Amino acid sequence: MQRYTAGDRYRMPFGFGPSPGPRQSQDGRPFDWSSSRRLVTSISFLSDAEAIQALLPLGFLVHGEPVVTVELTRLTNLAWLAGRGYSMIGVKFPAYYRGRKEEVRGPFLAVLWENLADPIITGREELGFAKLYCEIPETRTLGNEQISTAGWCGHSFIELRISGLTEAPPPPAAVETPDGTLHYKYIPATDGSGRADAAQAVISPLKPGALKTEQRWTGQGEVRFLRSTWEQLPTFFHVVNALCDLPMLGARGASLTSASGGTDLSEQRPII
Repeated sequence: MQRYTAGDRYRMPFGFGPSPGPRQSQDGRPFDWSSSRRLVTSISFLSDAEAIQALLPLGFLVHGEPVVTVELTRLTNLAWLAGRGYSMIGVKFPAYYRGRKEEVRGPFLAVLWENLADPIITGREELGFAKLYCEIPETRTLGNEQISTAGWCGHSFIELRISGLTEAPPPPAAVETPDGTLHYKYIPATDGSGRADAAQAVISPLKPGALKTEQRWTGQGEVRFLRSTWEQLPTFFHVVNALCDLPMLGARGASLTSASGGTDLSEQRPII
């Protein structure tokens, strides 16, 4: 009979025992995240509140100015991957959610593409991040412009351009500090009924001091979502095309940030 130890983390394949991952080492202990590093390219643009609202799950509302933020993050020196790293591209909307007992505000992570299966599997099952796979080549530099793309089986579906970078101080404190990053965890039922085994709003609460900004630059940025056919992106063309339809009504800044540290997101929890 398979032993199950309370407190350990398990994933499929279940029969082999506890599963190593970002939140559990091979000997069951947490990893040290202090030496992990990240380089984040962030580009924002003003859009339309109604268009963003149409992409939010039930219960979420657009909060404040309807600004779309696209972030490319390159992670390196991750202890849970034995020093390796990976890259990801996320799309965020400013949102508000009211649960039965609490109200929370913060960026809603609508979709997060990553170029490695391991963080996708662990992040979807354990945390409820809306993760998909894609290819994220190294950033190219052309003159004073940095160009980043993402694709699937050779088909590019997003392009980020950032230029005119100048060193800048840390961003000013927000008038309203967000409670954390918001998500919607959805796991479909196995019987094909259209029901869900899990459908809940979740939050990655802020953990002040865990991530240390080392250097920051600001400049001009541009995002292009590239309209795609089913043949080009059979499993997520609808996601890309919905983002293509978001009006781009004006630039809202771009930045490049070098930072270290972070957390394993064990603080992730449902919004009650």
